Amino acid sequence: MEDMEALYRRHAKTVYKYLLSLCRDGDLAEELTQETFYQAIRSIGRYDGGCKISVWLCQIAKHLWYQRLRKQQNAPLPLDEAEEPAVPSAEDSALVRQDQLDLLRQIHALPSEPREVLYLRAFGGLSFREIGDVMGRTENWARVTFYRGKEKLKKGAKDHES
Repeated sequence: MEDMEALYRRHAKTVYKYLLSLCRDGDLAEELTQETFYQAIRSIGRYDGGCKISVWLCQIAKHLWYQRLRKQQNAPLPLDEAEEPAVPSAEDSALVRQDQLDLLRQIHALPSEPREVLYLRAFGGLSFREIGDVMGRTENWARVTFYRGKEKLKKGAKDHES
C-alpha cells in the first residue's frame, strides 16, 4: 500500500493536468484522477512495464474520460435546460467564440500526436517534459511536435485568409 501512495504522490499532478486538458473542468479532473488511481490499484497486476507508469496511468485516465463522454452523450437533457431558449450574446463575444471554435476545429483536424501535444500544452498547461512523459517520448520530441503543429496551424490560417 505504501508503494501505491508513493505512486500517487509522484504522478497525481501529471494525471490531473492531463485530464484537465481533456475536460477543462477542475472538479471533474480531480474526480477522474481519483478514479484513475482506484482503477490502477485494481489492475496493477496487468501493468507489464512496457511503458512508463505515468503513460499507463494517463491511458487509464483517457479511457475513463471517454467513458464519461459516452455516458453524457446518452443522457437526456434536463427539462429546464432543454426548454430554455438560447440567449444571443454580444457581437464581440460571438466573434471571439467563433475564433476559438475555428482554432479548435483546426487543432482537431491535425494528426493525433500533434493534436494531443497542442491540447496538453495549450489547455493542460503541461511542460514539454511532462508531455513527453505522458506520450512516452522525449521532452525534445514534445517541443518539435508542438512547434510543427503550431506551424501547420499558422499555414492553415494563411491559406484560409487567401
